[in-house]
Amino acid sequence: MKELNRKVFLTVFGMLSFFLAISLAIINVVSYRREYENTKRNLDIIDNRGIGFQGDKPSGFEPGDNGFGDNTEKPGDIPDDVPEMDFEDFENMMIMDYEVYTVEVSPSGTVSRVFSLGNNNSDFDATSAAEKILQGYDKDTVVIENLFLGKYSFNYKRNNSIVIVNDAATAKKLRKLLIETLVIFAVIEILLIFISRLVTGWITKPAREAFEKQREFIADASHELKTPLAVIMASSDELSGDETSGKYIENIKYESNRMNQLIASLLDLSKLEEGVSIDSYKDENLSKIVEKTALVFEGVAFEEGVLIDTDIEENITLKCIKEEIEKLVSTLLDNAIKHSDKDSTIKVSLYKSNACIKLKITNSGEPIAEGDEERIFERFYRADKSRSRSDNRYGLGLAIAKRIVLNHGGTIKASSDREEGTTTFRVEFK
Repeated sequence: MKELNRKVFLTVFGMLSFFLAISLAIINVVSYRREYENTKRNLDIIDNRGIGFQGDKPSGFEPGDNGFGDNTEKPGDIPDDVPEMDFEDFENMMIMDYEVYTVEVSPSGTVSRVFSLGNNNSDFDATSAAEKILQGYDKDTVVIENLFLGKYSFNYKRNNSIVIVNDAATAKKLRKLLIETLVIFAVIEILLIFISRLVTGWITKPAREAFEKQREFIADASHELKTPLAVIMASSDELSGDETSGKYIENIKYESNRMNQLIASLLDLSKLEEGVSIDSYKDENLSKIVEKTALVFEGVAFEEGVLIDTDIEENITLKCIKEEIEKLVSTLLDNAIKHSDKDSTIKVSLYKSNACIKLKITNSGEPIAEGDEERIFERFYRADKSRSRSDNRYGLGLAIAKRIVLNHGGTIKASSDREEGTTTFRVEFK
């Protein structure tokens, strides 16, 4: 159930986050594109209006006292005798949100004059920028820099003039928008976590209720079956008969024992799925638990023609429930013995690595079928469908093992190396 909740939560949260990220990215891209087009238009504005340098004043104006006494002409000093159409054209060039300069280049290739348009309140040195352009570029070159970097863009015209746009203000605006969208993204992401949890709870509620009913039914049915089963087993022990009836009595005892094991496994799984309070966990010597359990199973392995080889790092401790960890190791060893080839060796290793405790149990034998690596941990699942239940294996052992690992905050995985013919179960505890 936790896995279902996790997957639904990640799906809902991922989709909402994706659409949010796309929306904010579109805002930034559109804003950048708009600033790019404005910069490009500012670089082309002189050509579009037919205004450049002519003599010692901007062309398009009638001769007269223009009041331009220094090398940097200011748009506010436009003379009164400028023709009305030229004045309107010039006013259309006053883009107050941008810092635009027109630079006149002498025939010798040096900067003659700089004429500023728009907002020029910064300390941008248009002359130095123009000199760098003259050294590195040929005429008829347009370069629009990355507007986030805040340098300058320019248009080096064939008529010996350069239009330069200072991108510092644009970069500041774009970076501010980017930071604002990132802050908005972070804030909304926090809200989306809570929204996703609510949606997840609403979506998984029917499945959760069905799972709870199923778990309660299994637990209740198992408890109810224990009493009549105990009576059957006790009664069969008291029965005696001839050779024919004795065979039936033995069958009753055998099948009763099998049912008793099944009921015990179902009750164990049901109890584990309910979870245990973390306060019940104690620091235990995991090294000794694994070593002791492996020693107990050496006799069972020997009867099956299998050896157990251990490589256990000493004094590894884990906050756990000792009985459950013993059950985990027992289940994995029993599973390895049942699926090992004759005269092979099961390798058990326990060690610490990257702040994790790792337990590995490897056996040589038939590999897990491809695609079954996850399914073997499902209850009542058997990879070998042709195998009978005569060996009292119901497909609950690995399901119980996985639940024990999950309850202790760990992970368990199984994989097979088909070239070497080995299967390894890996358990990690943080």
